[in-house]
Amino acid sequence: MDAWVLGILSVLAVSMISLIGVLALWVSDKKLKKVFIYLVSFAAGGLLGDAFLHLLPEAAEETGLGIATSLLIIVGILSSFAVEKFLQWRHCHIPTSNEHPHSFAYMNLFGDAVHNLIDGLIIGGSYIASIPLGIATTIAVIFHEVPQELGDFSVLVYGGFNKKKALMFNFLTALTAIVGAIIAFVVGSTIGGFVPLLVPFAAGNFIYIAGSDLIPELRKDTPEPKKAALQMMSLVLGVLPMLLLLLLE
Repeated sequence: MDAWVLGILSVLAVSMISLIGVLALWVSDKKLKKVFIYLVSFAAGGLLGDAFLHLLPEAAEETGLGIATSLLIIVGILSSFAVEKFLQWRHCHIPTSNEHPHSFAYMNLFGDAVHNLIDGLIIGGSYIASIPLGIATTIAVIFHEVPQELGDFSVLVYGGFNKKKALMFNFLTALTAIVGAIIAFVVGSTIGGFVPLLVPFAAGNFIYIAGSDLIPELRKDTPEPKKAALQMMSLVLGVLPMLLLLLLE
């Protein structure tokens, strides 16, 4: 019961990090617009860093980089492509606005929901093993979530959501971590059979979002060399926290 209570409190704390975008509510749209492209760069770096430094190594450790893992990565990429094609058919023939956000914003919500679900599974599974391990895992996830959620919020606003709606949707997707933790506690010892399936799937989803949606958005912007260098630096800075997080694991 202690593990249940601490586990749920932990995923609630992680979910609350999604509200970090509230800081932007007191900043003018004009000022935010100037930095959004760099935050999108940061988010792309974070997604790539998460996929290649955390999710794929974890998948390799669990099941190896065999055909099954590779197929799950491809399924993640193809499912993202399929969902995006549907959303484009519904939305992208209309200019981006608060009423008609760009499809990549929805794709980011989809990928973030899967990722947060996995975080919940991992936190819950850690608490099942031991409370100290659960606490340590929660701290690691919190360090991981801060840059990611800031980037996710900027992507949603850049994609057409107003700031309040972006904050609400980002928080709702964060709540899937609670669902993941509950699944972990209910399923118990068989949790190992679920995580190996979800991890490479989420990696494929994040690779698609970063490579097919966010980076092309950066390529549409053709700034002078100084701004281009800042975009590149922002992308690298997005990868850096994911690299530093490895030291805590």
